[in-house]
Amino acid sequence: MKARRFLAIGVLACLVGLVLAGAAEDRRPDTAKVAKYVRFQVGQTIAYGMIEGDRVRQLAGDLFQGWSKTEKTYALDEVKLLVPATPSKILALAGNYRSHVATQPATAHPEVFFKPPSALVADGGEIVIPTGTNEVHYEAELVIVIGRRARNVSVEEAPKYVLGVTCGNDVSARDWQQNDRQWWRAKGCDTFAPCGPVIVSGLNYDDLLVELRLNGEVRQSERTSAMVHGVAATVSWISRHVTLEPGDLIYTGTSGKTGAIKPGDVVEVTIEGVGRLKNRVAASE
Repeated sequence: MKARRFLAIGVLACLVGLVLAGAAEDRRPDTAKVAKYVRFQVGQTIAYGMIEGDRVRQLAGDLFQGWSKTEKTYALDEVKLLVPATPSKILALAGNYRSHVATQPATAHPEVFFKPPSALVADGGEIVIPTGTNEVHYEAELVIVIGRRARNVSVEEAPKYVLGVTCGNDVSARDWQQNDRQWWRAKGCDTFAPCGPVIVSGLNYDDLLVELRLNGEVRQSERTSAMVHGVAATVSWISRHVTLEPGDLIYTGTSGKTGAIKPGDVVEVTIEGVGRLKNRVAASE
């Protein structure tokens, strides 16, 4: 009996080990399907490219309308990486992490606001603190990049309309956000939407670690699995009301507590499997 009991326990332990190993394996991306895209500039040429190791292969055509590989490649340090898309609009979510809204109840559907494309700034660009505000905060966020025109798509179909994801920082002037009736300047000032530098497809977008470092110190750290509304649900919900166009961006909300930034600070947003978005903070002239 004892031998049988030990055998049964051993078999059960093996099964548990296999299940746990399988779960861990499921979290790992299929590297054969992961692709990394950039929009870059070399001299007077602006083009889309695909990252291959430490080089960028230039693509012919439009990343969102049809493209093909060319024979031109450049070392990554030879090119200037731009904001990876030129969206017709930027949407962003409020209160999409319970850790950010504290005791407030979770929203029944994604709560969405707009940021203007003029707020975009690329990796390496400056976040400029405008005059008149005394409290500007960082907000590290996963950004969805729309790949196809989406109108009234279901949650099940929504992933087909996502090209990939990138890093974002929903910079916010908290005093204006609290005191103005609308968020147009609190969220939409020039340089208040750092984004990039790489669009990555083929990952599990709903289970990625998002972190923010301020001057090298980690200030935010949470997985996207903690989002109240995931990527597919967000795209589906927005598409019921606003037609999403190729290249449009959706900032998916921030986690935990945010903090103030000041001129001279360096803000870095890193997302597991995606990369790092780094910007220095400057005062307005």
